[in-house]
Amino acid sequence: MNTMTKIAAGITVLAFMLAGCAGMPKKPEVTARGDYSYTKEYVSWLARKEMKKHDVTGLSIALVDDQKVVWAEGFGYADKADKIPAAPETIYRAGSISKLFTATAVMQLVEKDKFDIDKPLKTYLPEFSIKSRFTDAAPITPRTLMTHHSGLPSDLLKGMWTRNPEPFENEVNLLREEYAAYPPNYVFSYSNVGVTLLGHALEKVAGRDFAAHMKTSVLSPLEMTHSAFSQAPDRSPLGAKAYRKAEEAEELPLRGTPAGGLNSNVLDLSRFIQMVLAGGRAGEQQIIKPETLAEMLRPQNADVPLDLNFHTGLGWALSILGNADIRNAGPVIHHSGATLYHRSMLIVLPEHKLGVVVLANSATAGNVVNKLAAEALKLALEAKSGIKQPDQSKAPVGEGSMSQEALKAYEGRYATMAGVIGITKKSDYLQAYLMNNSFRLVPRPDGLLGLQYRLLGIIPISLGELDQVGISRATVAGREIVKASMNGQEVLVGERITPVPISEAWQTRVGEYEIANAGDDAILVDKIRLRRDNGLLQLEYAMPLFIDGRMSIAIAPLSDKEALIYGLGRGMGETIRVVTVGGEERLQYSGYLFKKKRE
Repeated sequence: MNTMTKIAAGITVLAFMLAGCAGMPKKPEVTARGDYSYTKEYVSWLARKEMKKHDVTGLSIALVDDQKVVWAEGFGYADKADKIPAAPETIYRAGSISKLFTATAVMQLVEKDKFDIDKPLKTYLPEFSIKSRFTDAAPITPRTLMTHHSGLPSDLLKGMWTRNPEPFENEVNLLREEYAAYPPNYVFSYSNVGVTLLGHALEKVAGRDFAAHMKTSVLSPLEMTHSAFSQAPDRSPLGAKAYRKAEEAEELPLRGTPAGGLNSNVLDLSRFIQMVLAGGRAGEQQIIKPETLAEMLRPQNADVPLDLNFHTGLGWALSILGNADIRNAGPVIHHSGATLYHRSMLIVLPEHKLGVVVLANSATAGNVVNKLAAEALKLALEAKSGIKQPDQSKAPVGEGSMSQEALKAYEGRYATMAGVIGITKKSDYLQAYLMNNSFRLVPRPDGLLGLQYRLLGIIPISLGELDQVGISRATVAGREIVKASMNGQEVLVGERITPVPISEAWQTRVGEYEIANAGDDAILVDKIRLRRDNGLLQLEYAMPLFIDGRMSIAIAPLSDKEALIYGLGRGMGETIRVVTVGGEERLQYSGYLFKKKRE
């Protein structure tokens, strides 16, 4: 999960149960340099604690110090029914960690002068086309695909996860009737579609099947003998089963192989980390040149105002917020991953030649893999270099003041990746509403607003790491936004919504909807309802495989046949169209046709 999504989703959390510290290993007063025994002991304890708390069935971790795996272990079960324990050799779906490999393979072709990442994508993929409302926009290039600044839709949901997916190469055809969400290099907007097209272009330039090319150019040279790119999960005896809330579930194949189709284990992924720590070298082979790797790790979006100071490289994420924010360690490069039921996190500290990878087979493991990876690296950094993390003192919530005018300026509704947030002014604070829940935004002495939840409206409850987050308003590139700040890192959270008139045609569409062309897809969205709320059209829906409760997006009609999803970032700025099928009207979005239920 990327940082902006994490912050947006995190503010939906209403309470945290405080876990006791019984059994926590005691940290030694003095640790010899290079002694990782406490790191292993503490993270092992933490893994078991967090897995139990979050119903995580199986998990594996590997810690790398330069060219050596200093610790690798599995916890829980790869197969609960057959009592097969998770191990370092267990193969999981690595999810979006796959993107690091696709980007690496592309840069290999750049080194051979077969690929120029600043040429238009159509140079390598002539059949590519997409509708656009942005006149005089720069062309989409492979560089913008790798940095998630292409402006393409985030996903093509229809057929994304299904039992018999079509070839990923067909995504280029599915885009022809879609609209770009933004012009290139306008805002960071995570796109699986973009990386899938990148893999398609790579395949055409290389002149061979994508999975075969990845094996020959990257996986085999790294001796990642138990790794492969595939639409389907690994079905070998080493393959992990998938789970949701401790119950076995079916991990369906994924169409977009270049974006998320890597099957791997923590030992193989440690070899990739070792290559990065060795300046692109693996044994006697130079996988990519040091200068190529340096370019991949260079901030590519420093001149994009709406990204604030959130930075991304070529394939790599360079900014992080929350418990994985490792201080005083130099660059923290990373990528997370998520499929229907697998979660993963890979983090590297290049300056200290340390890295970690955590893989899990449970849909509830997202925060767990992030936390374990970060804690392992923080302790390993201290063991290797003596660098301790600064104390995270509690943010000053409720001690500041803000004028009535300043508070009132926040009032309104905002489009975020967690849904529509409504903010209203109270006496000396703001009340925010999201997904039928509410929390306070309270002035702090530093001029920012702190998040605060009160149980029964009375008792303040800690929101964990979110206690440190400060919220503020800004106008950037002509857009009114709210942003989150923590330890100097800023990320865009949401954009103020300015409702537009709702035509009679759109008013008649208010009601309940169902997917008319689901086929054998995983049910990603359900319980769909289009409604009016104080002059704003909102589309409410459930995402049963990912979250409990219902989410909402706000849409702005552009005409009687098209509407735009409000907001900035993943899944926003995209278009909902009205089409006619068999004489009946349908709403079309991301390949799905939504049929209005009869009253």
